Amino acid sequence: MIQQLMTNGIIVGSIYALIAIGFTIIYSTVKFFHFAHGVVYTAGAYFAYTFFILLHINPFLSFFLSTVLTALLGIAIDRFIYYPLRKRNAPNLVYLIASFGVFIFLQNLLQLIFGAQILTIRTGPIKEGHHIFGAVITDIQILIIVVSLVLFILTWLFIQKTKLGKAIRAVSDDPIGARVVGINSEKIILTAFAIGSALAGAAGILISLETNIEPTMGMNAILKGIVASIIGGIGSIPGALFGGLFLGLVENLGIWKISAAWKDTITFVILIVFLLFRPSGIMGVKTDKEQI
Repeated sequence: MIQQLMTNGIIVGSIYALIAIGFTIIYSTVKFFHFAHGVVYTAGAYFAYTFFILLHINPFLSFFLSTVLTALLGIAIDRFIYYPLRKRNAPNLVYLIASFGVFIFLQNLLQLIFGAQILTIRTGPIKEGHHIFGAVITDIQILIIVVSLVLFILTWLFIQKTKLGKAIRAVSDDPIGARVVGINSEKIILTAFAIGSALAGAAGILISLETNIEPTMGMNAILKGIVASIIGGIGSIPGALFGGLFLGLVENLGIWKISAAWKDTITFVILIVFLLFRPSGIMGVKTDKEQI
């Protein structure tokens, strides 16, 4: 039983981690909570449904096209909503309200286009999973873990090793200093939104292979992503990864003795505990100084 719960925790934790990493990259550059990140996650699932189920496009090409579209959606949100606010030096509260507005608008738009009914991207017969170390895991679940790990490694290498990635870190650490040395902060913010949104979209696509799709799935996702970011030390990409995995494991082990209906309650109890007793997060990164 415990092996199965831990396996389930790693699977869902991988999704939380992708959402948290994307959220962290965006937050580190713009310094406000981008709640519309949740509806970008939802859009990724619906893009995949459109390409794979409605248009009958190859699944790998569907994954690629859906990820690209979510990146473009993130860029569009920044250009049309946040950029005009930055030009007016709007306070963070205005960004927060605007982000909620974008979330609600896009969620309702998805519901208008696809309907409120639950959809699925899964096709073909249900196959028996593999028995590994006393747990059962399916091919789709293995795919979720592997793709999540690959995306994390690629994102980490991009941020740490490339010139553009180093520019993102510079803007995150000191926006004014970055502009002084000639870094185009607007270009960096667009890049951050593209990468972060692509990761959220990828998470939405991966979860759609395992569970059903509905327009309201983004709210729970963004809350879990934010909690995972805070647990890991907000602003830290490795912290977001381990925070997501930690949250997934604790949630699934927590429902071992109690009802699954308490899963979200467990999440917020964990958040409160970490805010009260471990403000630096599990990766030791201070929450008052964003470092990616």
